[in-house]
Amino acid sequence: MMNPVQAPRDGDASTTTRALTGVGQWLQSQGYAFVTVTPATHAAVLCNRTTAANSLRDVFGWSIPFATDLLPANIVTILRSADLLEAHPSGLLRSAVRFSTLGDLIFPHSSFPTTQSESVFFGPDTYRFAALIQRELRTQPLAPGSHLLDMGCGTGAGGLVAATYAGSADAHLVLSDISATALEFAQASVAMAGAKHVHLRQADLFSGLDGGFDFIVANPPYLNDGAQRLYRHGGGQWGEALSIRILREGFPRMAPGGRLVLYTGSAIVQGVDPLGEALQADLARYGCEWVYEELDPDVFGEELQSPAYADVDRIAAVSLVVRKPLS
Repeated sequence: MMNPVQAPRDGDASTTTRALTGVGQWLQSQGYAFVTVTPATHAAVLCNRTTAANSLRDVFGWSIPFATDLLPANIVTILRSADLLEAHPSGLLRSAVRFSTLGDLIFPHSSFPTTQSESVFFGPDTYRFAALIQRELRTQPLAPGSHLLDMGCGTGAGGLVAATYAGSADAHLVLSDISATALEFAQASVAMAGAKHVHLRQADLFSGLDGGFDFIVANPPYLNDGAQRLYRHGGGQWGEALSIRILREGFPRMAPGGRLVLYTGSAIVQGVDPLGEALQADLARYGCEWVYEELDPDVFGEELQSPAYADVDRIAAVSLVVRKPLS
């Protein structure tokens, strides 16, 4: 288990960040690729794999225990140096970190299952979030030197996808998260991407962030998590509170002509979308262009077994793209 630490300063790197970067760069040199699946699918796959790991994907993708001699000695040493190895009851070792790939980028995130409050998330939502950002940038590329913000950045995937997208020349990116652990992982993602002009900030949403932004992306927690784990609990009745706050607090921080790209989830209650209605009520006061869209009608269906979702039909993945007027 990794304990929260002080957020890394720009240009500074913790032992964990250096270890994540070193292992991630080695995996890149080995041609490593892995697509992270839902927790339910991951659990099903593990039920069919009872032997020890025999590949890098087993170790750093599926979180399967492994024998020490499966990895080079220096990689084991790097992992040990940052407490990123766990002893398994079988006598084998288990990686406390996973690595997933998205296009040419690679991202470190927490091992399966993600039970700790400050687990760092990466999964199918991340791929949908990235596709949404890329679609928006195809529609209208960023101007050179644009100021970007990834709010609640986690691994930094959303911000780095935007900053490294063709046409995002000389973009200035801020990766912000309330979790110091997430920022350690995000800093490693930045190093592995070779991204420039990136700053990391620890903040509760927009507090402590200066200036206006041309492009804000956010994929906040959107579930009502009984354990209230930081990386997945969105607050409110069904997990919608953070998404509403991001629009309300983010709109004043958008530069004239700037855009907000929000990927989140909405509990559909007896055919009604309460989050969509709340967002649209706020948007009516702003006098701006916006598009609200359902991207996937049914995600995290297992959550409906929780008492908090007793009246909920389904949880949908939704997006909101807002464009602020030029004046």
